[in-house]
Amino acid sequence: MANNEKFFTADELIKRWRGRVSRGTLANWRAQGKGPRFTKLEGTVLYSRDEVEKFERKNLIKV
Repeated sequence: MANNEKFFTADELIKRWRGRVSRGTLANWRAQGKGPRFTKLEGTVLYSRDEVEKFERKNLIKV
C-alpha cells in the first residue's frame, strides 16, 4: 500500500501488523464492534488509514 492511499484491505492490515492478527480475528472484532472501524465497498471490507492509526495509538501497537 502506498502512503497516499486512504484504506487498507484486511490482508494489508494483517501484513502491516506482521501477521499478529488473523483474518478470523479481524472478522470477530467486526462482529463484536472491536478493532478499527471499517466500511464495506462492494462486499470488500476496508479499514481507513486514520481509523487504523487511531486504533494503533489507543492500543499501543508499534508497526
